[in-house]
Amino acid sequence: MDLPKVSITVCVRNGVHWIEDCIESLRAQTHPCIEILVVNDGSTDRCEDVLNAFHDPGGQRGVPVRVHHQAALGLSAGRAWALENATGAWVAITDIDVRPEPDWIANMVAQINPVDEHETVVAVTGRTVFEQAEDLVSRLRSVEIAAKYRARPRRTSLANGPCSMFNREALMAVGGFDPSWYHAEDMEVSLRLIRAGGTIVYARDALVRHVPESGIDHFLAKRKRDARAHVRIVRHHPKRQRTGPGFDFLGSSTMVLCLLPLWLAIFTSGLPFLVGVLRGDIELGQNALERWEGTVLLVSVGLLLVHELLLWRGRLGVVNREVLRSTKEHRLRSFFGVRWLTFRWSVALWQGLILGCIDALLGRNGHRR
Repeated sequence: MDLPKVSITVCVRNGVHWIEDCIESLRAQTHPCIEILVVNDGSTDRCEDVLNAFHDPGGQRGVPVRVHHQAALGLSAGRAWALENATGAWVAITDIDVRPEPDWIANMVAQINPVDEHETVVAVTGRTVFEQAEDLVSRLRSVEIAAKYRARPRRTSLANGPCSMFNREALMAVGGFDPSWYHAEDMEVSLRLIRAGGTIVYARDALVRHVPESGIDHFLAKRKRDARAHVRIVRHHPKRQRTGPGFDFLGSSTMVLCLLPLWLAIFTSGLPFLVGVLRGDIELGQNALERWEGTVLLVSVGLLLVHELLLWRGRLGVVNREVLRSTKEHRLRSFFGVRWLTFRWSVALWQGLILGCIDALLGRNGHRR
């Protein structure tokens, strides 16, 4: 059987320090029939000069590489250009801060044949491994993603942006990538493909490595964008209309979302007791618990226990345990660090949801009026 041609697309904006490693790892793919399409999305650093050195549409230096420069139109616009100009039967997407293993494409191509008459494979998604740095954020992100992939079945609902491949005709048939989408374009097209009767297959051995996601501000900004885009996804693809595998997008964020309301309830219920102690109206001791303020304090303690229960259950529990286990020193600092980080994570998710609701009301960032 002839192996299909695969067009690999990658977009970059102000990531000049990642370009060389990413493109070289793409050129080193073992699949024999590929092309690489790189989109410079309005970068203001040295991306244009560095990318131009890789431009080789004829493939005189091996793998054909086409470089396209555009204004800062966004990731969906860049992928839309690549999809329109791809010559392969399959189109793979990845990110500039990702380093695919040499057999990434080959392992995805190996999964394009259906296993029964009920499957029409329209996309194959691989596995992303987030590398770790010394900071808590990168360790938490690495463990969370690893836990997510451990639970992923063969048939899945999401072809992840850093490590997936789509049948070009099927993707074009559902409209491709819409430049008006705000974030989560991979989730949008995945659900459209499933709605059209397609199957997305998870190929565990199709591995890419993501540079460490470090820095709390960077981490929180991405989680806010995820939540904001999630409003559009749920609005356009409500549960009653979805078929196929269960929803696979936010990961641990479902539990994290509950933490801010819990902390607000803890603070509100414990405040009267604290004020009473500070004013001298309540003396600490056994008699304090006989007053209504003591009862309210017990409510606060109960809510704190619920908070801890959430942190130790499900995927979030895996994250909590493995982050602490991987921290040989300063475990107490990591213990409280995880709680502070998940609290801020919860705040960011709520901010994103509010912004997403505003987008829906105004009909912007890909929302239909």
